[in-house]
Amino acid sequence: MDFLGGNIMLLDSELKIFLVGIGGVLLAGTCFSIISNAKAKDKENPNLIQSLWLFFYSCFLKPHEGDGKRNQQDALESFYKSQAGAYDATRRGLLRGREDMLALAAAQLTLRAETVDSTSSKKIWVDIGGGTGWNIEAMSQFVDVPTFFDSVYLVDFSPSLCEVARKRFARLGWANVKIVCQDARAFRLEDHEPVLDGGRPRSPEASYYSREQPRHMGANLITMSYSLSMIPDYYSVIDSLTPLLAPNGILGVVDFYVQSQTDVNFRNYTGGLIDRHVNFLGRTFWRAWFDIDRVALEPGRRDYLEYRFGTVLNVNTRNYVLGAIPYYIWLGVRKQGPSSSLSHEIVEKVDALVTESPYLSPTDHSDMLSRAIEKGTPEIRSKAFDAAIVNLSSNLPLPSFFYQNHHYRIYYDDQLKKHTQFNNEYIYAFTWEDTRVDERILKLKPDDVVLAITSAGDNILSYALQGPARIHAVDLNPSQNHLLELKVAAYQSLEYEDFWKIFGEGKHPEFRSLLISKMSPHLSSRAFQYWLSNHRIFTKSQGGLYDTGGSKHGIRIFRWITRVFGCRAAVKALLAAKTLNEQREIWRKRVRPALLSRLVSNLVVSQESFLWTALGVPKNQLAILEADHAVSDAVCGPNPTAKNTRSHAIWQYMVNTLDPMVESTHIAADNPYYLVCLDGKFSQQCHPDYLSAKAHARLSRPQALDNLRIHTDEIEEVLARIGPGSLTVAVVMDSMDWFDPGSDAAASQITKLNRALKMGGRVMLRSAGLKPWYLKEFEKLGFVAKCMGSREDGACIDRVNMYASCWILTKRENIAPPTPDESVNGADISSLDI
Repeated sequence: MDFLGGNIMLLDSELKIFLVGIGGVLLAGTCFSIISNAKAKDKENPNLIQSLWLFFYSCFLKPHEGDGKRNQQDALESFYKSQAGAYDATRRGLLRGREDMLALAAAQLTLRAETVDSTSSKKIWVDIGGGTGWNIEAMSQFVDVPTFFDSVYLVDFSPSLCEVARKRFARLGWANVKIVCQDARAFRLEDHEPVLDGGRPRSPEASYYSREQPRHMGANLITMSYSLSMIPDYYSVIDSLTPLLAPNGILGVVDFYVQSQTDVNFRNYTGGLIDRHVNFLGRTFWRAWFDIDRVALEPGRRDYLEYRFGTVLNVNTRNYVLGAIPYYIWLGVRKQGPSSSLSHEIVEKVDALVTESPYLSPTDHSDMLSRAIEKGTPEIRSKAFDAAIVNLSSNLPLPSFFYQNHHYRIYYDDQLKKHTQFNNEYIYAFTWEDTRVDERILKLKPDDVVLAITSAGDNILSYALQGPARIHAVDLNPSQNHLLELKVAAYQSLEYEDFWKIFGEGKHPEFRSLLISKMSPHLSSRAFQYWLSNHRIFTKSQGGLYDTGGSKHGIRIFRWITRVFGCRAAVKALLAAKTLNEQREIWRKRVRPALLSRLVSNLVVSQESFLWTALGVPKNQLAILEADHAVSDAVCGPNPTAKNTRSHAIWQYMVNTLDPMVESTHIAADNPYYLVCLDGKFSQQCHPDYLSAKAHARLSRPQALDNLRIHTDEIEEVLARIGPGSLTVAVVMDSMDWFDPGSDAAASQITKLNRALKMGGRVMLRSAGLKPWYLKEFEKLGFVAKCMGSREDGACIDRVNMYASCWILTKRENIAPPTPDESVNGADISSLDI
């Protein structure tokens, strides 16, 4: 073969590998020379190049031989001794989530300190596998460690890392921090804290589980930051944490993990599964990669942790800076309290609150249940109760909802298809019902018990401002309830300025920080997971809260129409109109011709996919709308102006909605529903009542929202498990329009409404029809109908004017079987305040 250039040969693959190897050796030799020539003082504080080399050498080149003692401490020293001084500098990018875990734990501790007498108890923190003490110093971002904690114990098995920690806290002058170089399995708090009664140290179980012990005995906080995955005998370490943790204490863990969704789909106690699944390639690669450094990522470690403790919060995420390494943050509490009856008591109380049943004290329960059976009234139990009993009988933790600081969010199975169909997206970012009209019609009183559809939660909070005895918020879409939960948590934890930015303007640059450090103790685990994974809704430069959800499609299409027809400036002028007359003029001449054009109706608005995706209009409701149009004067009158087609029906409905609204209400000053659609945010002048400073002051008071219960289920399912005769008001919005006239579904729900309502109780509904077909069903089943508003003759019935009519259905008679006499809830039943 001839070679180009005479004797110059092409480099074959083996020669290339050989040259690369030589280059690697030279590079390694250079780095080794830098390290070996460094002064002794530089080994404690190596520079960046030295730190990176030590990390690379210790993790990938240096054999983990130890000194021949063949124990865990020897192995740890073999790994950490040469890089102890560089540990902190090289782990910041790798060990993500540590600060988030500390912030979450600090938020929980702060809330607990506000609800108990913290002056009579010592606050103790034990950091298992604390290494160099980075976690403890980092905690100072969230609490003042030297004053907040009486004692802090850093427990680690590596003498080299412990020495770095000692120097750290000597420099900081934190005398309450104690370094314990010890196997975590052998750590006992009574070896370091005063022993009760002046006696000798007792076993952990006797010390921490004895009923005579004060509640403050034990550690208020235990943390494990990337240490659980490095402990070979993790079972015994996790077991030792149970007696170490105080009854009201928090356990916080952050660590690497890999797991398939098939391992956990059937568990109801994990606190949610958002982003928990790691695909096959990821599971295989990361387990093999970390196994090089004896870091074990098998799922059993996390599984056992979740089995031994009750889950409070749970986060699954990725370190995208270094190849999307999976890691989790987990907060938990004792699975059961000092007595086994505590879990049962919590289940009974929550069940009573959900079902509007009386809470029976253990001494009264048997007698009252017997009397109920004699009266032919079966005991009503919630789905939360059913799930809890299954878990308790199997020695499993309760579902995470039971371990929350507030019990307003009720347990639901998030893996059911009826919940997953929404694909983790809410439809409504704001509520379309005029709360001012609701308040005028309902006139809620302190003894009212209200059931209402959640939607975006605005109406629920408006009802709360009126102070009823209880509010049951119901929505099948979990994300709609997540949105309501976020608003409730914001009331309980944020100042009005931050509250307004999030829900008034729909944006807050510090939303993620506020979510973790302020709102997290007031959220259920699933709601917290949801908002943490979607925090960019509030932090991105474009859009915001009110440009999200299914309804965003309608808003975006409206913006597109205004651009295409060149009337974007007219919309801005409409919002800037100082008077109603000025607004009318702009609407008639500049906006209406584009928005209400036949072209837009034919091509966009009348499409069934658009109606459902953007406006939430199902086909049965569309049929009601078309049926009214078919008999309207526009089609059947002496001078018809429209055809009996879908596009004409939709166009006419839009005309009847928008024209009266624009002619009757001043959008910029007093119509927040259309203001947010047009401007993407509310204003200080024009907003829903729940966003006012006065509302925030009222609903941010302690226990202000303890009367709220949030159900993630169908209305019919919730009604079936609420005590008969317990509701006084049910607000079902336009949900009755969704039923098929050819099925028995509507009659079934109306029957359950009759059963759940007291005599004289009211159902409030809105409809796309002027006189919907199911009113006759209500009248057959014990209700009397009264129209509270109708869009006939161009009337505007409220500031939204989206529905053709509004109705009140009042219960006038029971249907078989009769609603039990309310006197069954006698004085011998214990009342419950929670």
